[in-house]
Order: sequence, then C-alpha cells, then structure tokens
Amino acid sequence: MSDPWTDPQVIDRILAQCDTWAVVGLSTNPTRAAFRVAQTLQRYGKRIVPVHPKAETVHGEQGYARLADVPFPIDCVDVFVRSELAGPVADEAVQIGAKAVWFQLDVLDEDAYRRTTAAGLSMVMDRCPAIELPRRHTAHGETT
Repeated sequence: MSDPWTDPQVIDRILAQCDTWAVVGLSTNPTRAAFRVAQTLQRYGKRIVPVHPKAETVHGEQGYARLADVPFPIDCVDVFVRSELAGPVADEAVQIGAKAVWFQLDVLDEDAYRRTTAAGLSMVMDRCPAIELPRRHTAHGETT
C-alpha cells in the first residue's frame, strides 16, 4: 500500500480544483526548482503567487513575504522549503484558509500531514505538480 500523501485521487483533485497556487520559496533565481515549477503551473493555466522573504515579482506575479500577506484566497500552497521548515508553512496554509498543501519532492513531515488533513485540507507530499500535471492532462486526452 502506498502512503496516503501520494494518493493519485487526491493529486488529481488538487490539480483539477486548485487554480491559485502560492509557491513558497519562489524567487527570481532561474536555477531553483521553484522557478521552473512555477513556470509549468502557469503554462497549465494556474495563477502563481510568489511567497519569499524578498517578496519579489516572479513570472509577472507580485510576490509576498508571507502567506498571511497575500490579500486574496489561495487554493493550494506549494512548499519549496526543507522538511524541517515545512510544517509551519502547512500550519500557515490552514490559518489562511487554503484548500490544499503540496510538499515538493523529498519534503516530508508526517505530523504536518496529520495536522493539515485533520483541519480538512487535502495534502500531497514528496510529489511535484510539474511532473503530475502533464501526466494528468495526457491521461485525460488534454493538450497544452
């Protein structure tokens, strides 16, 4: 049996239902994975919201220093920080009323998963939407 945080149905639901993605750790550095993943999210029609202490504008979108600073609803919080820093970001996602939390590849925090899902949010860990989105679109006969 696979881990509950990699459930394909949850992955599909988040990808289908979440349009506005806060990308925590997104900066203007093109060598970072967050930069490329945010580009892919945009290519698939998602609105990205950079969240980084520098609050930089990235890919044409205004950045914010913290999730709490974003003045509009966030559907999914995509987390590009180390595992030991990710739990508090998931807790912030719950506080701002996000629908889902997505921890990137190699980002795992089982306690954060339990807290987040207990609060009613969908959550994925150790997966990348830039890998999963093309799979979903191909499986459903869609093209970009």
